[in-house]
Amino acid sequence: MKDLTSATERWEPYDQLLLATGARPFRPPLEGIDSRNIYDVHNLVNGTQLKRALAEQQPRSAVIIGGGYLGLEMAEALHMRGLNVTMIQRSAQVMSTLDPDMGGRLNRALLHHGIDLRVNETVQGFEHKAGLAVAVATDKQTIPADLIILGLGVVPNSQLAKDAGIPLGPKESIKVNAMQQTETANIWAAGDCAQSFHLVSRRPVHIALGTIANKQGRIAGMNLGGRPAAFPGVVGTAITKFMDTECARTGLNEREIEALGLEYAVGMIEAHTLPRYYPGSAPISVKVLAEKSSARLLGVQIVGGPGSAKRIDTAATALHAGFSLEDLLYLDLSYAPPFAGVWDPIVIAARMALKNG
Repeated sequence: MKDLTSATERWEPYDQLLLATGARPFRPPLEGIDSRNIYDVHNLVNGTQLKRALAEQQPRSAVIIGGGYLGLEMAEALHMRGLNVTMIQRSAQVMSTLDPDMGGRLNRALLHHGIDLRVNETVQGFEHKAGLAVAVATDKQTIPADLIILGLGVVPNSQLAKDAGIPLGPKESIKVNAMQQTETANIWAAGDCAQSFHLVSRRPVHIALGTIANKQGRIAGMNLGGRPAAFPGVVGTAITKFMDTECARTGLNEREIEALGLEYAVGMIEAHTLPRYYPGSAPISVKVLAEKSSARLLGVQIVGGPGSAKRIDTAATALHAGFSLEDLLYLDLSYAPPFAGVWDPIVIAARMALKNG
């Protein structure tokens, strides 16, 4: 161990060791990426620095690199502060965890609110002046910016485990069993540094979400405290929004299903969050994916107006339970016009997938 205050080092013996080293923002090896006005948004220190810069420097334009969860949230926050926001996305759509037909709806929402969305572009570097980045250079153009936000995801902090000879799993996450135990019997790992088990694909994955990290930490703590427990796994449920457009996903998307070699059916519908006649009803798009041979539910995606996205929890529960489309079709869901229609959009999409299978 190293004391960061005194720079002294010492050895600390242990009976059991828990690695909860988390994850760090991914920063590509581009010259100038450490400029003062290029920000990660990963922790309280990052947020405080960015807030101070917004107040003191009063930037007029911002470039966000990456169109994932963080990118969407920062686009909303900076847009609401009155900045001119440009978002650069390497693929054809934001939110690459969604299928293109669903992610495209978010593209349109960003454009509708005045975000300058640049898709199919790759950042290659930065232009500098007086020690600050003043523009982002892509493979297609140069985009001026007063400040730059990096939203390129995170990578596990697993180097300590790697150096200790502990095997790693997907995306260099620490390989653990259901008890959060590594292959070294008295060393455990939990949180964003550790892998999870996907209940739908039946394969190890690394998904850095606070919900998963909290559950893994609880399981590790119970086992270390003498109460045997196992973490059953995850289905990759996530949710976010940009302005008045919500999105959520759970399970597998089409690309992930195809990688497993499964034949699948799709049910996709355009509906409303409430009965059309009821005040506050908003458009909602729901996509349901299921295995053709068994009608096993594989994944659900939702994009829509206010009141859309939390429906994903119904789908996540169904995935945890191993539901088929038939099981989902006859769920006894609640109905009253202020809350939902007689047939919930997820159920309608499931019925469509069953028909198409």
